[in-house]
Amino acid sequence: MRKITTVLTLSLGLCFSTVAAAQFTEGEHYVVLRTPQPVQTGDKIEVLELFWYGCPHCYRLEPYIQRWLRGGKPDNAEYVPLPAVLRESWGFHARVFYTFEALGAVEALHEKFYDAIHELRKSMRDAEDAADFAAKHGVDKEEFLSAFNSFGVETRLRQGSARSTRYAAPGVPSIIVDGKYRTSVSAAGGPDELMEVVNFLVKKSAGERS
Repeated sequence: MRKITTVLTLSLGLCFSTVAAAQFTEGEHYVVLRTPQPVQTGDKIEVLELFWYGCPHCYRLEPYIQRWLRGGKPDNAEYVPLPAVLRESWGFHARVFYTFEALGAVEALHEKFYDAIHELRKSMRDAEDAADFAAKHGVDKEEFLSAFNSFGVETRLRQGSARSTRYAAPGVPSIIVDGKYRTSVSAAGGPDELMEVVNFLVKKSAGERS
């Protein structure tokens, strides 16, 4: 009896999920960008997250993003994190991200940097703070500072900052699918629902490409 109940529960869950997906509508759960933006993922559908390390909403969304990456992301999608610079003060955290990227340390340090700010309440206001953080997690401090101040990171920061404004996002976190659809936690109705909307838009985008 328990097995039958479990099967029925799973079936109902799938039905509800399908119904919900069918009800995702433009203007309510997502918007179409007035000017579609180029993607950087080739044949894969780009799922771009605009984020800011100082944003508590971005921090709360991060576990859902990681869970989606581990088991919910469609095979034809590729995730791209993009530090938003919607205010001048956000530039420092964006530079930190691009430094992680230059050192090949995004996977090792991205979530930990969020934790340091929001859980440990660490002050991360200048290069020394960020370098000390990185050093505690196995990155040579001088190597971090060299990358932080490098021409390559400066270039990535300028390019990324300009790109982040082109999606006309009112805030972060925002998700852009295939350079043309924008959604958010508030638009979707919650973080779990957001990932459902993202998958819906990935499927929609793939169909439109073909």
